[in-house]
Amino acid sequence: MVVDLHPSDTGTILRVRGPLELKCQLDSTDVLLMQKVISRTFETLRSKVKSESCVLTVCDSPVIIWPHKSVHATPEDITPNTLCEDLHQWIQTDEQESTGKRSAKKKSKKSSAVSVVNLRLMMEVTKQGPVSAPILSRTVQKSHFVSTSLPMDCVVHTNCNDTMKEACERLLEALTHQLCEMEKVTLHHMKGTTLLVPEPLHFLLPEPKGLVTVVYPAGVPDSQLETQRKELHQHFELPDDKPYFRRANAYHFPNEPYKDGYLRNPHQVLTHPTLNNGKVYLVQGNYSYHHYMQDRMDDNGWGCAYRSLQTICSWFQQQGYVERLVPTHKEIQQALVDVGDKQSSFVGSRQWIGSIEVQAVLNQLLGVTSKIMFVSQGSELASKGRELANHFLTEGTPIMIGGGVLAHTILGVAWSETTGQIRYLILDPHYTGAEDLQVITDKGWCGWKGPEFWDQTAYYNLCLPQRPKIL
Repeated sequence: MVVDLHPSDTGTILRVRGPLELKCQLDSTDVLLMQKVISRTFETLRSKVKSESCVLTVCDSPVIIWPHKSVHATPEDITPNTLCEDLHQWIQTDEQESTGKRSAKKKSKKSSAVSVVNLRLMMEVTKQGPVSAPILSRTVQKSHFVSTSLPMDCVVHTNCNDTMKEACERLLEALTHQLCEMEKVTLHHMKGTTLLVPEPLHFLLPEPKGLVTVVYPAGVPDSQLETQRKELHQHFELPDDKPYFRRANAYHFPNEPYKDGYLRNPHQVLTHPTLNNGKVYLVQGNYSYHHYMQDRMDDNGWGCAYRSLQTICSWFQQQGYVERLVPTHKEIQQALVDVGDKQSSFVGSRQWIGSIEVQAVLNQLLGVTSKIMFVSQGSELASKGRELANHFLTEGTPIMIGGGVLAHTILGVAWSETTGQIRYLILDPHYTGAEDLQVITDKGWCGWKGPEFWDQTAYYNLCLPQRPKIL
């Protein structure tokens, strides 16, 4: 299922989530009979989604929608012809909650970028009409009862002219389709009477393909899903040397906080410098900003290269190239001992590391190779525009640069081939404050710097990690 969506688009994403209970009794161990029972159970769930008991509620609002009752809704102001973007006025924002103001009838500030409206999928239990007396019966037999919650998660992208009626039709179609995909995954990965819960994930593909929803079996590692990923790459005509469908590639919705507390991609709020006939070459993908004093670790004055390395490791993890977590200072030091670069006393010390050590750790812990660029003095960095631009164009990874007693992370360059002018996008690991994006960008901890930023007489080594050719 594809939703025509890109972060630069305008409009509203309607995202509906909620559990559907899958319950079935397997009276036989015959594989075909069990598969038939499971398929009938999924068909029952699809019927529920298509029934009048299906209800959608808009999160953080009083809005309730019955999509199969002529898109009946409460409050009554919402009709089938209400525009989807008008749902925003009913949603309680954090700011309104803190001030105690009601949000109903009050239009929230709309940005030019795409916004997300979260909905919950629910099933109405009570029904109108006379209530019949319950009938109890007891049957004694040996059987296997399967019960699990299916984590439904569907999205549709609406434009400014789409009505609630049109959006509800597409949402219900998406839910029905997702149940079909979940059924396929459940049956394919079924072992005996053990079922793996199907989990839907959303992936944002390069233009013009948009947002794609894929169902994977929970608990099965990415390494065992390569065949399915190959089929997806072929179906969407994607290159086979870069991951698009690993779990780490899953799209992060704009209104979802990151659970680990690190800032992501702080450079994206910056304005690019303008150079005569210049172009901007940037890091491709997502990374976390790692800096001094994080993780309850006081590394002020000695840990800048460790933090730059952590930022690089986060890039490889968040692009799906590796599954291991970002290494700690101690794990970095142990890796250097393991490769014979340091003595065992190095572990737990406050000794600096440089670009060569960063290269060794990336290879030891992530299996990532790197190129090293040597610059005899800082003034020569201004002449490295072509090499740096080519790196961000082809590899797209963050660069660690070390010189004198300082280390930094280069996230991009603005470079003019005709004039030789150059600016460097620097992520500074020496920051010691809180994860405050405005402070970090306003004070230049993440910002564009000129050639004078470098010590003109110091030598520098640059570690340029290479992107693995995998899918």
